[in-house]
Amino acid sequence: MSRSSNWSQRVSLGIIACASLVGLVGAFISLWGLSDASMVFLSPIAGYITMELDALSAFFLVPVFLMTGLGSLYGIGYWPQSAHPSNACKLQLFWGLMTAGMVLLLISRHSMLFLLGWEIMALSAFFLVNTEDEKAEVRSAGWIYFIATHLGTLALFAFFTFWHFKTGSYSLQIIPPGTIGIGSLYILFALALLGFGVKAGIMPLHFWLPGAHANAPSHVSAMLSGVVLKMGIYGLVRFLGLLPTPPLFFGELILVLGGISGLLGVAYALAQHDLKRLLAYHSVENIGIILMGLGLAMVGRSSGQPTLVALGLAGCLLHVWNHSFFKSLLFFGAGSVLHSTHTRQIDLLGGLAKRMPWTAGLFLVGAVAICGLPPLNGFVSELIIYTGLMNPVERSSILAPILAMIGALALACFVKVYGSVFLGNGRSSSSASAHEASPSMLSPMLVLALICILIGVLPWFVAVPLDHTIACWTNERNLSIQSLDHIVPFHTISIIALLLSSIIIAIYLTITKYSKRSPSVVTWDCGYALPTAKMQYTSSSFAQTIVRLFRWILLPKTHQPDVTAYFPEVTHSRTHVGDLILDHILLPAGRWIERRFNRLHRIQLGLTQYYVLYILIALMLLLLTIVPFDAWLKTVTR
Repeated sequence: MSRSSNWSQRVSLGIIACASLVGLVGAFISLWGLSDASMVFLSPIAGYITMELDALSAFFLVPVFLMTGLGSLYGIGYWPQSAHPSNACKLQLFWGLMTAGMVLLLISRHSMLFLLGWEIMALSAFFLVNTEDEKAEVRSAGWIYFIATHLGTLALFAFFTFWHFKTGSYSLQIIPPGTIGIGSLYILFALALLGFGVKAGIMPLHFWLPGAHANAPSHVSAMLSGVVLKMGIYGLVRFLGLLPTPPLFFGELILVLGGISGLLGVAYALAQHDLKRLLAYHSVENIGIILMGLGLAMVGRSSGQPTLVALGLAGCLLHVWNHSFFKSLLFFGAGSVLHSTHTRQIDLLGGLAKRMPWTAGLFLVGAVAICGLPPLNGFVSELIIYTGLMNPVERSSILAPILAMIGALALACFVKVYGSVFLGNGRSSSSASAHEASPSMLSPMLVLALICILIGVLPWFVAVPLDHTIACWTNERNLSIQSLDHIVPFHTISIIALLLSSIIIAIYLTITKYSKRSPSVVTWDCGYALPTAKMQYTSSSFAQTIVRLFRWILLPKTHQPDVTAYFPEVTHSRTHVGDLILDHILLPAGRWIERRFNRLHRIQLGLTQYYVLYILIALMLLLLTIVPFDAWLKTVTR
């Protein structure tokens, strides 16, 4: 088929949709405790390798299969092959490979097979980020991602090597108590936190994330944020569950890292002018919330509190699902805006609700969900984590105000985003030429919005999958875990959500009914009979006060115009907030190292005899390494 034809893309969609549907059915069968599956085969290199589908793997497979199918449908309208003949085929190929890599690592119970799936996922994501590799900004973001992800992979190589050294096996099985010492336990924990933390985007290991998510195609951004980041969380949950009873420090450190990631992630999001970069920093924020839940579960394991384990792990896992759904919805919405207006700059947008009503409404659902407000799904998972944080026995209760602050800042951020992008008047010609997204783009957004509403209004629906997943994680740990129905008031939450939904619908219908009767007139305010788009708040001015509160960590740069003449020319005021880790630490350090290594250019003279000399010196150094120094020292000291 021709590269400019959309038929191959449609065939690909059909295959992926069928595979995703079959995968979802299998995952839900396992989640409801109806059946687990395993397979063992003999490898000439690694010995016996096991693949197994249990409740924990199935829980993470649900967003993988769901987003793979919905993202492919979204790509039909957002990235059609006829409009992108040079890279659409590449995108579809690595989209499928990335899904295959994630499925493989989720069902593997052997280190080598896990790393194979991990590397397939990582390399496929690299090529997906670099879809538009003709752009310098995209190539830069891609290479930063490549370096970061392989830093994490190297840490995982070390993790599995040390695992084999201490357990004598590459199989991923529970380590019996007393098998390894406390020092080895700390080493395994540190390597797992580094290797999986880079992929999850835990701050300060998040430096690759904003650029990669902002520059990838929007449905790829949704997949990276909603699904790929969760592979890092899966790795932490899986391998921390295999370790013996951990020290209390492990859970407390994860709690602290979660609080830091959540608070600073939303603070950086508030300072952004790029819509997709803003959503990327909200991924860091929500990973922080997920880590808070995981930290609570680890604290519960260390202190022997089954209720805290259940609350922490339930909040962690449910927020994994919730973030996958509402963040993918938000990235799809941002993609619709970008596809229509051809800009990601928030200050160039405005008034899009009139031209893109469906996108505006569905984006609003995602915005309310990510802020943790009822009656949507984000409220349920954050409420469960709140319940665990308020445990008076542990010191974790000090993080409850931080979680509340994260929610308040997220609300301020999305008031800014929604007001600047969808309300008011258009600020540029980009807004004036906007049009509604195609049905293939709106349909996946509608599905995700309905899921967000369903979990928020009927949260008891997810109690059974959560119970089976928690039981899988705590298996053989002698922890008597109660059913979540006895710990979390799901039915009360459902009743309150239904009442609140009814009130919201009634208010909306009333406003809609009476607004049609009112004439539309221009607002008069202090003599301004005809306001212009320049008189609106911009996203920068709206967030300015909060950014100043966090200026000690955000380090904002303001470029003020130099106005000295009586009749100055048109000028602009700009603010910029770079990433603390990437822009203020890693890149300056890299430039410093590059300058120092430039001195080595002096030995590259282009003369063959010099290179032969270098080879001889290297050989002599290698020979010296095999000399028996111990015997030589004994001979000398006699």
